[in-house]
Parts: sequence; C-alpha cells; structure tokens
Amino acid sequence: MTKRKPRTLIDSDALRHELTALYRSMGDDQQGLRAKVLARLKEVMAEGRAEAERRLMETGKGTQCAANLSHIQDELIRVIYDFTVVHVYRARNPSAAERLSVVAVGGYGRGTLAPGSDIDLLFLLPYKQTPWGESVVEYMLYMLWDMGLKVGHATRSVDECIRLAKTDQTILTAVLEARYLWGDKALYDELVARFRKEIVAHDAKAFIAAKLAEREARHARSGASRYLVEPDVKDGKGGLRDLHTLFWIAKFVYGTDSPSALVKAGVFTRAEYRRFKKREDFLWAVRCHLHFMTGRGDDRLSFDRQAELAERLGYTARGRLRHVERFMKHYFLVAKDVGDLTRIFCAVLEAQEMKKAPTMSRMLLRLRRRAGRGFKESDAFRLDAGRITVAHDEVFREDPVNLLRLFHLACRYNTAIHPHALKLVRRSLWLIDDTLRRNTDANRLFLDMLTSKRDPETILRRLNEAGVLGKFIPDFGRIVAHMQFNMYHHYTVDEHLIRAVGILSEIERGELAEDLPLLNDVIHKVKNRRVLYVAVFLHDIAKGRKESHSIAGERVAKALCPRLGLEPAETETVAWLVRHHLDMSDFAQMRDLNDFKTILDFAGIVQSPERLRLLLALTVADIKAVGPGVWNGWKGLLLRTIYFETEPILSGGHTRISRQERLEEAQRLFAEAMPDWSARKVKTYLKRHYEPYWLNVDTAHQVAHAKLIDRAEKDGEVIATAVETDEFTAITELTVFAPDHPRLLALLTGACAAGGANIASAQIFTTTDGMALDTLLIQRELADEADERRRAARVEELIGKAFAGELRIPEMIARNSRMKGRIRAFTVEPQVIIDNDSSNRFTVIEVNGLDRIGFLHDLTDALFRLNLNIASAQIATFGERAVDVFYVTDLTGAKITNAARRGAIQRHLLTALAPGGDEGDGGEARRRRAAPVRTLG
Repeated sequence: MTKRKPRTLIDSDALRHELTALYRSMGDDQQGLRAKVLARLKEVMAEGRAEAERRLMETGKGTQCAANLSHIQDELIRVIYDFTVVHVYRARNPSAAERLSVVAVGGYGRGTLAPGSDIDLLFLLPYKQTPWGESVVEYMLYMLWDMGLKVGHATRSVDECIRLAKTDQTILTAVLEARYLWGDKALYDELVARFRKEIVAHDAKAFIAAKLAEREARHARSGASRYLVEPDVKDGKGGLRDLHTLFWIAKFVYGTDSPSALVKAGVFTRAEYRRFKKREDFLWAVRCHLHFMTGRGDDRLSFDRQAELAERLGYTARGRLRHVERFMKHYFLVAKDVGDLTRIFCAVLEAQEMKKAPTMSRMLLRLRRRAGRGFKESDAFRLDAGRITVAHDEVFREDPVNLLRLFHLACRYNTAIHPHALKLVRRSLWLIDDTLRRNTDANRLFLDMLTSKRDPETILRRLNEAGVLGKFIPDFGRIVAHMQFNMYHHYTVDEHLIRAVGILSEIERGELAEDLPLLNDVIHKVKNRRVLYVAVFLHDIAKGRKESHSIAGERVAKALCPRLGLEPAETETVAWLVRHHLDMSDFAQMRDLNDFKTILDFAGIVQSPERLRLLLALTVADIKAVGPGVWNGWKGLLLRTIYFETEPILSGGHTRISRQERLEEAQRLFAEAMPDWSARKVKTYLKRHYEPYWLNVDTAHQVAHAKLIDRAEKDGEVIATAVETDEFTAITELTVFAPDHPRLLALLTGACAAGGANIASAQIFTTTDGMALDTLLIQRELADEADERRRAARVEELIGKAFAGELRIPEMIARNSRMKGRIRAFTVEPQVIIDNDSSNRFTVIEVNGLDRIGFLHDLTDALFRLNLNIASAQIATFGERAVDVFYVTDLTGAKITNAARRGAIQRHLLTALAPGGDEGDGGEARRRRAAPVRTLG
C-alpha cells in the first residue's frame, strides 16, 4: 500500500504558470485578464485556508496553523508581485529608482496569521516614489483588497522608515518585526542594518518602558482582569498580545527572531520556554478556530462561541463540569501562566538593568534604611529598589514558611514584591505540602493577610497569581480559573472571591459609606470581623462540585477553619454563613417583603442579630463582586428593608429604628425634596401611597414619581410614562402611571416585548385611589444615549397603543422573539413551583426559565387568562435566567388549594415558558416530561 502524499497548502510555481498562460491567452483584454486572475487567486486562497483548517482540526497545533496561513499569504503576495512586474507593469530598462521591496510588518512580520488577521505590508523604496513603483503598489493592493483581505500598508523609503521609527513607537515596532517577502532584497537588508545601528543600539530602556506602558493601557481598555468570563484572546490580559510584547522586547534587546534564544540568554529555563511555546500554541489554536468559526477577525470569546470552540478543541464534560467550562478553565490557567512568564521576563530585565524599577512610595522611603538588610521579622528578605526580595536563593528551601512570610511582609509594609522573588516563588511551589499546610505559623500569616485592615484584595491576588494560594488551600486551587458558564457572573470563581474580600475591606474602611449607609453602620457592630472575612473568602469555594456549592462549602469551612486557627464557635458561624450565603438575596429579590410571613421565615433561618449583620455584609459583598452594574439602588433598598423588618424579631422587638420611624423619615425626606409644593399638597400626596411604597423606594425615585403623577393629572393623561437611561448600569427605567386593572401588567410587558425590550426587573405599586405605579427595568440595547432614548420612546408609544387596543401584541412579539446574541448559547430547564406555605394570604408561584423577549408578558397574560389576581410580583433576572415570582389569589381572593386547579396552572405556565405559545397537547406533554413541576403545600 503506497503512502498517500499529503496535500499541499499552495503550489506557487504551478500558480505562476497558470497566470502566465492566462496572460498569453487573453491578449489585450486587460480587464478580462484581471477578472480571471482574481478569480483564480481567490480559489487558491480558499483551498489553502481550507487545508490549513483541516490540519488544525486534525493536529490541534495552533502555532503551526498560524504559520501555515502566513505561508499561504506569503506565496500569494509573491505570485501577485511577479505577475504585476512581469506581465502588467514590466520595467524594460529599470533605473536605480525603479526598485521595490515588499516587506511583511506587524503581526504578519512574525510569520504567523489568524484567518481574520490584517495583512500589514511595507513597500520599501530606495528614495522617492516613481510612476512605475506607484503603479505596481496600486495594482497589488487592489488585487489583495478584491480578494477580500484587510490590508494595512505604507510606501516609504529607507530614510523615511528610520526617521519615523525614531519618533513613533507604532512604526518602530512595525519595522522591528519586518520580514522580507519579495522584490529587491538589498533594500530590505539596508533597512535592517540601519535600524540595528541607528535605533536598536540606543536606548533599550525607553523601548521596554514604552512597550510595557502600552500593555497596561491595552489591559485597561479590554478589561483589567485576566479572569473576565468573555476574554479577548488577542488583546486581553494574558492573551497573545502579551506574548508578542515579550517577543518585541526580546528581539530589541537580544537581537533574536525566536523565543528559543531566550534560554541561551538566561531569561527562561528550558521548562519555562516549553511553557511559553505550549501557551502560545494553545492561544493560537483558540484564535484560529474562532476566526474560522465566525468568518471574521473578532477575537472576543463571547458566550455564544465558547461551546462550539470547546467542541472543536476536543473538550468533553467531566463530572459537573461541562465541556465549555473545562475549556474556559484551561484558557484562564493559560492566561495566568502568561502573566507568570511576563513577571519572570521582567525580573531578568531588571537584573540586567534593562528595565527601570518602580518609584518608591512614602512608606518605602521610610523603609529605605532597611535596603540591603533583613527585616526585623525575618532576615530571609531585604528591600531592593523599593521592593521586597529574597536575601538569597535558598530562603524557601531553608524554611518553606517563608513562601507565606514574603507576602505577609509585603502586606504589612504595603510594598511590591520584586519580580526575582516572585520567579523564585513559582519555582518553589513544590515545597507547599501537607506539612506546611498544617504549620501554625503559616496559617497565622495567611489569616493575618486575609483579615488585614490595609488591602487584603491585593495580597490575595498576588498569592493567587504566584500559585501559592491554590497550593496552600487546595480547595481554593480547585476553583482557580473556574468559569461558571452563565451571563450573570463576570469573573472566574477565584477572582470573584478575591474581589468580594476587597469590597468587604472597602466597606469596612468607610470608602463606600455614601452608597451603603446602612452597611457602613452595621459592619462596625460585627463582633468578630475575622469570621466575616473568612466566610466571604469561602462562600463560593465549592463551586463546580456535584452537590450544591452551599452544602459542600459548609463542609469545606468546617474542615479548613480549625486549621486556620479559628475557635469552634467561629468555625460554626463561618460554616453557617457559607451554607446560607444566598438566602438573604433570594428572600429580598424573590419574595414579597410586605408579607409578614416572608420576614418570619427569614428570621427563622437567621436566628440571631449577629448572624443578620454578618449575612448582610456577606450578601452585599457577594452581589457587588459579581460584576459591573449588577448591584443597583433597588437591590440595596430590598436588603435594607429585609434587614430592618427582621432585626426587631431577632432582638426581641427592640430595634434602633422602628418601622414607623423609617416611614416618617422617608416621608420627611420626600417633603424636603419638594419645596415647590405646599404643605397641604404634600400631606395629601403622602396619603396616596401605602407604607410599602415609602419604605421600598428611594427619595430620588419618589420625587420623580410625584412629578410624573402631578404632570399626568394637570394634563389629563389617562396613562403617563417617564423614561430614565443609565449608560453605566446598561439599564433603562420605564415608569408607568395608569388606572389599575387585572391585565395591566400583561399589557405593559406585552408592549415592551412588542418593542423588543427585555425586562430585567420590575417594581409594582398600587395607590390608595386605585392607580398603578409600575417601574420596569429594561436591558439597554443601544450604546448611543440618543438612540436608546428613541428606542424607549418607541416603547412608550406602544404602551399607549396597547391600552387603546390598537396593538396586536402576539404578532409583534413573534417578530421580536428570536433570541439575540449571547443568550442563544444557554439553556435553562423550565420550572414552575406553586407554594402555599410561604404566605398566609397568597399562593406563591415561582417560574424559572431562559430569559427572552416576551417571557414576562407570556407569563402575566397566562395568569390573567387563568383568572388569577396578581397581588404583587418580584421580577428578577440573573444573566440568562429569569426568575419571576407572583403572589396570587383566585377571583374570590382565596389561595389556590385545589390540586386539579394547581395542575392546570402548572400546565398553562409551562406552555407559556416556550416561545410560540400553544403547540397542542403533544408539545405541551413533551415539555412536561422534560421539565418537572414542584408543588409545595
């Protein structure tokens, strides 16, 4: 059996012969010739790229794929150049000026390309442009553009390149990466020689500083954390561009075209170099797959792409981890390693005095006297250029506790750690074993850092980045780089926990007093702050396990806390907080806080004022650490309400501020905010709202509502609306004042859905005179403020039409019901829970499902058709998951107790959860089998 010859990526010699034959056959028909040449070039490029993709799928080698794509591009450009200068613009007697060198620059200059990468070219001239050179460049560029390529280009002489490289960092970097493609080789050689002599031989420190500053600015633009759950594989922290930065610096400083030379230069060990190559190969594989999948050069790993990428890369599910979560965990571990390699690289540069050390802070200036000597706590460390470093390279072998002591000193003295010390830490991680984990001093040092009053977030992140945290606390190591595949959490689990500790520290230091006045007061009444810090650090530590992370986390806390030095009572409290860390948020957002049974049930879980204070602090830190825009004023008010309603029950009926006092204070603040209203008008208005309104709405919204109602009554508006947009939280608030009606909520949500608006949350009130005041939080769709306001105005218009009976809601929802963007990547098992135990007066119906346009309307319309009265509704979304809770009665005001009636409600609501409504009995039965329904009470 003969071995099959592997397919070639591109046969450039055969292609040249084909194009020459075409030229000879077409005669003077230049337009026809160009069209046929272009068609053939496109065909060859498509065949070559298809082969490159096939090899990537077969081998998984990302760097080789990028090199293959670059090779295809190289050969095509060489063929196009030859065709242009031989058949189209042939110079019969070329002068000295009619010389041209085609040079690859930028990323293309490195000899690696992603399918959607730009092609950066430098057309190099001996001195000035000539008509011949201009024609050749123009013909080549138009041919490349017409092939569908994104081409960045410059036409310059050697002198211009050198002059511009001295003043422009972008041009300097482009020339640094220059690679000869075709044409006059002598011109390219001249450029390289002069560049080395006139630029590289001079200030290397300035170049390094500029590249590292560029890196910091790029990280700030793409998201400062390398643990964002939708990372940018090219420009994000820990992405390919960080490796490219190392390549640029290495090439500038060491004059090497290959990272392998960094081993000879003493920058990396062989193991570190292998790690560099493996991480680079992985990132290139991800980027190439991403571009092949999407057909464009978008480098963001958005949710709707991650699952398919995981499949292409060969990941499978394991335990409770889905294939996409395993892929993303690997991605974040790679990003972490890239950060490691950067620190190692910077340490060597500093040792070789290539990189300027950072400026010392005031604290460090006071510590300057210690430079070169040991600290009073340990002679194993000294101060070097304002940063803590090791006294010698054996400090960790001599005493592994020093792996914790180094970070403890950095925390105590608020100083940075020298890159050399961090490099040595990474190489000494093998010393962290069970003996060290049981060491009393090591655990005391860690607990001191975790509960530091200075900046525990920074030191925990340093410990995590260095790999110490995950090794010292193996349960934490299990969630390092663990991503939860949902739209609610913005960071990996380890990053979320570290951020939560940081937010808790900010609260304790009073830095969030204006935004969190209640917690700013409560946190200083907590009797044991280290219990709180340990609980915040551990609350999600068991994510990704087979059982509930709250239950598994409770076990982790019970095992770990004694090791850290906590007393048995402290351990019990930490374990309780971890077990119940979601309860306060769930009760506040998904239960009616004006139903006293809700407060009694919550108080029954908490049982003590101290636990209530601890749980409030943990809940706020947890929500704020989820990501930007997740925390808002409404959530703050809900937590404030449940705290104040629960506190008197737990303290025996005595509380600092009674419900009546809070009501009076809210009404007083409102009156002060309405100076244009007479005292009589204010008094009359205060009576229009029930107590829950004054206790659950902040003053600013109360004022806005009052003005809306006043305007509506003056203008005789039956239905009045107001819109507020917030670019930061990506939420648009739509408030509606209208006569109350059983179908009001269905009409409002239907009009929103008809306008393509997705409701993220809602606040619903009824006034004493039979009017409804409902505020809907709509997810922002458009980046431009004016565009978003126009969209909101369109929704307002549709609300008016809905009340006038002029809107065909089902038809308009059908047009907007297609799931958009990232949410298409998710599935949420639909669930209906009918609960008669959580309220003494109402049946509580909780509905869970995949959020979509029209979801809430379908539910509220179904409830109306089922002849159920909605007394209150708690509307919440957690990323892609919608959780809507309705407090209902039948038309007589009674609970739904009949089992058959409850079964009918369940079936109708499950039908409403699926887009498209009634699909007949078969479709409904299918959903019932796939989505079990629970009934409580």
